[in-house]
Amino acid sequence: MSRALPMPVAWLRAVPLWAVAVCGGLFTALLRLFGVGRGPDVFGDEIFYWRFGHSVAHGGFPRDDGGLFWLHPPGFFYLEGGWERLFGASADVVSGVYQMRQLNALLAGFTAVVLVLLTARVTRSTLAGVAVGAVFAIDPFILRINQRVLIETSAMLWVLLGYLVLLPLTERNPGVKGRRRAAAAGLLFGLAILTKDVTALVTVLPLLAATVFIWPSKRSLPLLAAGFAAVPYAIYVSTVAWAGHIDALWGTKTHGIRRLLGLVQETGFNSGKSTSLSQRLIEEMSSFGSTYVLLILAPLAVVPLLRRGGPPQRLLALWYVSATLALGYAVVKGTLEEQQLYLLIVPTIVILTMRAVQLWERRTERAPRAAVSRVAAVSMLTLTLAWSGFTFAGATAQPDDGYERLRQYMTRHVPAGSSITSMSESSSLLLEDRYRMGEWATPQARARERVAYVVVPWRIVEHNLSSFTPREARQLTRHGALLFSFHGRTYGTVELYRVPVPPPSLLGGRDG
Repeated sequence: MSRALPMPVAWLRAVPLWAVAVCGGLFTALLRLFGVGRGPDVFGDEIFYWRFGHSVAHGGFPRDDGGLFWLHPPGFFYLEGGWERLFGASADVVSGVYQMRQLNALLAGFTAVVLVLLTARVTRSTLAGVAVGAVFAIDPFILRINQRVLIETSAMLWVLLGYLVLLPLTERNPGVKGRRRAAAAGLLFGLAILTKDVTALVTVLPLLAATVFIWPSKRSLPLLAAGFAAVPYAIYVSTVAWAGHIDALWGTKTHGIRRLLGLVQETGFNSGKSTSLSQRLIEEMSSFGSTYVLLILAPLAVVPLLRRGGPPQRLLALWYVSATLALGYAVVKGTLEEQQLYLLIVPTIVILTMRAVQLWERRTERAPRAAVSRVAAVSMLTLTLAWSGFTFAGATAQPDDGYERLRQYMTRHVPAGSSITSMSESSSLLLEDRYRMGEWATPQARARERVAYVVVPWRIVEHNLSSFTPREARQLTRHGALLFSFHGRTYGTVELYRVPVPPPSLLGGRDG
């Protein structure tokens, strides 16, 4: 006698999967669009990436005031350029960044759609797809990446589309159509690499491993996909060479490879220029605790999937293993930046869901263990969503737009062209279109530049992310008049001071 399905599960099975996926994508996008103006605050990389997108809106290679930009491939920047062509250019840097945050919110929505379809297909469970979509929509770390103008969101979308197209090749002998599908999946992976080079480690590397562990009798398919993954980037390099910039591209890329390998440490937790990774993990525990739990549990799930999972499960497990190896190397030796974790957390939630479905479907001879596993899976999902929802509610309870408010205040009260001492790259980038920004600290330098204002994001200074020490910042503002102050989550307290201009007589002294 068959048991009646619980009402939510029965309803889900009655709804087409595509409709469930689209609803999940809309929910994901709306959450991120809601947060566009409420945080996190604008920071330096977003301004750079907005500028690169703005520069290609009418064609050409990405560029900034410093010239052509070759460190990252241009995939995301051309998406930005197309978005600007559709909706027009923004009036200033903050509205420009917010405009591109809207683009990333929609890209995250599409990512959620693909995640639901991918997970439901590999597990044959619509409910599993809904669970993955829900975690992706509300996980606090994923939200932070999607809410900023970063290239990882678009890169991951192409990665997921590639795996969605590739998965059916693991289940049957597809013949000629299989080769077409492998080529299409490879091109999608190639678009991911054209967006962020390092995605080759989570696309091409699993394909090569799959020739041994998944497709021993159909090795031509993953190799074909790997070959087509190189096509978009090859076209890009050929175009650069035709335009006469191959030497500049080569020099930048070889430097980038050295950064990736950790031979050069310019940014990130291993550079010694910021707080340590362990300190940052502790500081972010209240915000990303649910994310940390998922990351800790995933290794326990991937081993059974590699040993007992079918070909689709093993392929996605290889994806997760490749992402783990890449991030693990970055932690130990390479250049480690916060946004790199996004390339691991997305396969993590897929892996955990596949393992949860395996445990849920255990047969009657393991009934006691199956019951425990089901309770644990449901409890874990409930706690993750509850923690994430609580974090999201707290993060959006008050705005985190201190730099936008600072810019508005200065537009009204500080004359354009004024010289301003800035203690962070972000504030300099945000204001340099109206003011003369610099790191003028000594009385001689401030006298020479006639500096009357100082901008201080205190968290940046206190975390040793500024060229100014906390003591220097306090000395510089000690005799100043506080004109503006805002406390937010990203930069702590952001303040603007009017300070006395040192007398011209100091110009005869030594300028330190």
